[in-house]
Order: sequence, then C-alpha cells, then structure tokens
Amino acid sequence: MSELEYKIVVGLEIHVHLATRTKMFCGCELAYGEQANTRVCPVCIGMPGVLPVMNKKAFEYSVLTALALNCNISSFTKWDRKSYYYPDLPKNYQISQYDLPFSEHGHIEIPLEDGRTKRIGIIRAHLEEDAGKNIHTLGNFSAIDLNRAGTPLLEIVTEPDMNSAAEVRTLATQLQRIVRYLGVSEADMQKGHMRFEPNINLHITKDGTLYKTSISEVKNLNSFRAIERSVAYEADRQLDEFLETGATMKMGNKRTYGWDDENQCTVLQREKEEAHGYRYFPEPDLVPVEMNEKWLAEIKSRLCELPLQMQTRFAGEYKLSDYDAGVLTADRSTAEFFDRAVKAGGDAKRLCNIITQTGLKIANVKGCTVAELPITAEALAKLAQMVEAGEISPSASAAIFEDMVNTQKTPDTIVREKNLIQKNDAGEIEAMVDEVIAANPKAVADATSGGKKSKKAIGFLMGQVMQKSRGQASPKVVSAILSKKLG
Repeated sequence: MSELEYKIVVGLEIHVHLATRTKMFCGCELAYGEQANTRVCPVCIGMPGVLPVMNKKAFEYSVLTALALNCNISSFTKWDRKSYYYPDLPKNYQISQYDLPFSEHGHIEIPLEDGRTKRIGIIRAHLEEDAGKNIHTLGNFSAIDLNRAGTPLLEIVTEPDMNSAAEVRTLATQLQRIVRYLGVSEADMQKGHMRFEPNINLHITKDGTLYKTSISEVKNLNSFRAIERSVAYEADRQLDEFLETGATMKMGNKRTYGWDDENQCTVLQREKEEAHGYRYFPEPDLVPVEMNEKWLAEIKSRLCELPLQMQTRFAGEYKLSDYDAGVLTADRSTAEFFDRAVKAGGDAKRLCNIITQTGLKIANVKGCTVAELPITAEALAKLAQMVEAGEISPSASAAIFEDMVNTQKTPDTIVREKNLIQKNDAGEIEAMVDEVIAANPKAVADATSGGKKSKKAIGFLMGQVMQKSRGQASPKVVSAILSKKLG
C-alpha cells in the first residue's frame, strides 16, 4: 500500500473598507443602508470626461495599517487601471495598484492553541476602489446599486504560510481586531466592511514524490465560520480529487469558487484570470504619490499598542488568564480603560472580574463600550480597592457599579448612603453564628456528619448568617467562624 501525507497550504486576501467620510476618488458620502444609487456622482458612476482626486485620509489609513503589519512603506507609488467588465463596475476598469504598491514585505503574529505564536508573512498591502453591488432579491431580474462603487478598499495579501483552517480563522480575527484598534475601519463583516478570500491547495507526498494540487480561491467570505469551514471543505475536496484523478497544479489553472453556506460546500465559478488578462496600465488621470519622512513620521505617531501585544502584556504583567486578557482586549477602549484603572491602584484580577462580569453586561444593554459608561478609571479602581480591603463584599460590587453608572456618584458615597459597609467584627459575627447554630440543630447535624448533605448544610448555615447580617458580614469571617464551631 502506498504511503501518502499531505499539508494544507493557505494564503489569504483580505479586503477592508476604510472608514473615511467620503469615497476614494470623489466627494460622495460613504453611507450604508441608504436608498440605492443616492450616494453617487459622475466620477464614481464612470461618466465620460470626469477626473478622480485621491482621498488623502484613505491613503493615510492604509499606510497606518501597513505599518501595524510591519510592512516597508514605499517612498513612491502609482495608480493603475485594472480592466474588467461587470455590471457593478460602470467604468469597466478599477483604479488599483499593480507593480508599485505603497507597501510590501511585512508580517503578523498569530496565537496558536499551544500558547506559541506563528509569524505569517504579508506580501503587500495596496489601495483601490470597490465596485458596486448586484441585487438579486427584487424579482426575476438583477439590479445594480452603485452606492458602494468607489469606496476606499485596502487589500492585504498574505504569504501562503497557514497550514490549517483554524490558523486562517485566527489570522482573520486578528486582522479585524487590528483595523478596529487603529480606527481605520468598523470591520463589520455583516455590512461587507471586511471580506476574505482564502487561496487553498495541498502539498501531497506520495511514495516520496511531492505533488501540488491546483490553487482554489474562495471568494467574498464574510464570517469567521465561513472562512474556517470553506478552507476545511476545500482541503477535503482537493484530496478526494487527487486520489480519484491524480490532478495536480500542472494540469489546470487557478480556479475560483463560491461558498454555499446552506449546503456547506464550495461551488465552482470560473477559471481564474492571469494578471495579463486585466490589461493593467498606469492610471493617466492620477499623479503618483510620494511619501516623505515628515509625512511618514506623522502617520507613524498614530500607532497604538496592538491587541495581541496588549493581550500578552495583560497576561504576563497582570497575571490574568489568556481568556480574560482576550476578553478585555477585544475592544481597544475597554482595554485601555482597564489599564488606566490598574495604574490608578486597582487590583488587576478584581478589576477584570468587575468589568467582564458586570461592566460588559451593562454596556451591552446600553449599546456602548465599557469605556463609554459614565465611570472614570479612578472611580473603578476605588471600587476594586474597597472589595480587596474587605470594606464591601464582591457580590455588592455589582450593584454599586450599576449605581455608579446611573448616578455618577463615587463608590464610597454609594456605600455610605446605602449602608453597605461589610462587617468584619469577629465578636459581632460570632454572636450571629451562635444564634444560627442554636436555631438550626438539624442543619448542624448534617454539616458535621461528613456525608453528602454536609456541603449543602454548611451553605445553608452560611446563608442564614448572611441573611441575619443583612448581607453585611464578611463571608470570609463567617466561613472561618462556622468552620471552627462545627469542627
């Protein structure tokens, strides 16, 4: 029986809508969900004789993203026409970048399940304009909405360095976090702000000989689940095809597939065009862009601590779990708010618990981030300090946090007004414990029996003491005294 081993090889193309106020080469407002064809002008619908003008902010957003991806920024870049005809591209060409993109040769680190990180190469990041949108839901015909035509579109192309569907999903997730941290895109995949196109093939070793299957590109994926499942499906399909026919890269061109989410399979669309099929040539209506040191330094000054670096720092410096650090760094403003609260004197783990267990729920109800709630980092640090000092119970901190949001009062003011100061007086608490023990002989017997009922009975007695103290007794002190009394 022949020996066969294979490796999945995946590169990813990522298209990111940039969050500028206007389109890439005209002054039309960028707005989603508006009436079809109401955000258009002669430039973006390709009328004869019109001239494009570059959106400077879109170019700066692109450079900022490329810097975050450790790319080399070119001092000279030009625009090119990429010619193809589709109904949603009224000019019959797309203004893009071909042989002289503004950035190349970068990399991004992604976390692996075993705690290590893996470096994925970035071939290039270039800037172009998006096409319009085909509408197929109006009847037995198709319609065209050109509101999206001309949207600034950043295309990031990775090296084929990923070797599993999980790695591809992780990379996509990290890129979404990065562009959101930088503020260059809302990255809402349901609105089409980010689209992913994995290029997949297999390197198969059979009887000592290496075979490579033809590359399949799966187009326009807009969910992390679809990315992961399409890569896994396509790898299985290519392996089955190789085993059945022996087909390899030498026998066919790159092919383009769509993803059928309902049937969970890829669907062949067409043979992929080669670059010469697009008839690239320099865009005659736009001057090249020259990047000087002063301009580059100004853009570079806008860089922030990126999500994976911040997550790693929180886990190492603040001794948080990777999960907690990941939850806190999912949103930049929340992560920075937490960081400020720690620096203001709050215990990191206590702050993490308050934010993740209470703050995120309240923020979700109010439709904002934790950092947008009317609480200062200093006030949150004070709340954490009061819990750590035993002045208030951890359970009371949730109600106090909510009161802080609703009233903008400081935690010590709320604690004083509502008489929530935790009792730590051992003598006073011991008297209450004695009363509860005297009033509940059966629970005491169960607690001291050592049987299955013991744990439940102790919990009951604890609850009775807390009820008698109106929730103000320190649970630690109650537990210690009960344990001593019950032996």
